[in-house]
Amino acid sequence: MFKEISGLLVKWLVNSLALFAADWLVAGIVIYDFWSGLAAAALLGIVNAVIRPVVIVLTLPITIVTLGLFTLVVNALMLKLVAWAIPDFAVNGFWAAFWGALIISVVSWFINTIFDSNWRISYIKRGGHR
Repeated sequence: MFKEISGLLVKWLVNSLALFAADWLVAGIVIYDFWSGLAAAALLGIVNAVIRPVVIVLTLPITIVTLGLFTLVVNALMLKLVAWAIPDFAVNGFWAAFWGALIISVVSWFINTIFDSNWRISYIKRGGHR
């Protein structure tokens, strides 16, 4: 049980770092205080786990036609939804949400590829050598 909780905390920390990076890099994203950033990251994780899959399924035809690019729009809408729900977190405009969601995705991916859930540096073993 401890391992699941620690993994969840690590994911929350990664989402928080990615959200703070988006705040730093995108002019239209504003986190007014540290605790609001943590709350927004937690809610973003919940929204991405619960609401986003439903929206992805409902928009599947558009996503197929756009070769998956519509998923970026869905990610932006999820970020706007979180900004609407958290008082001291603001996303001003669609393009700020779009670029913020893209930065959050890239930063989260990058951190998750470098570290495992125990914050140890992980690496990919290459095959071919026996």
